[in-house]
Amino acid sequence: MGVSEYATEVRAEWIDYNGHFSEGYYVLVFGFATDEAMAALGLGEDYRAASGCSLYTVESHVRYLSEVGLGAQLRIATEVIGAAERKLQLAHTMYAGNEIIATEELLALHVDQAAGRAVPLPEEVRAAAEARLSPAPDWSGRRVGL
Repeated sequence: MGVSEYATEVRAEWIDYNGHFSEGYYVLVFGFATDEAMAALGLGEDYRAASGCSLYTVESHVRYLSEVGLGAQLRIATEVIGAAERKLQLAHTMYAGNEIIATEELLALHVDQAAGRAVPLPEEVRAAAEARLSPAPDWSGRRVGL
């Protein structure tokens, strides 16, 4: 079961010299999708302001599967595929129409910004994440190689 969705349109400033959606902007859009997932789990702006805690991405793996251009309508579906005391593992799937154009798997730590270290997730957030756990997609856990 998904935790959230984010939608946007490919902007002119996101187009590279080949006329395609540039690779760095895929990651930017995935970041916006992470923000949506955080809000859906109770880790949104109000939580960050009150607690001084946030999620920090510590590892990610992006797969670029298809090219899109200016004006493409993007939709990112996010799933929680792992939850632990201080960590969340998310899987983002980016669509243009019904076509999957990219995926990102990420590992995020729950960090107390003042202390500069990982701390346990609030129990209600961890429970919300565990209630929405989805099986890991077949593309998660891969490594880069020839």
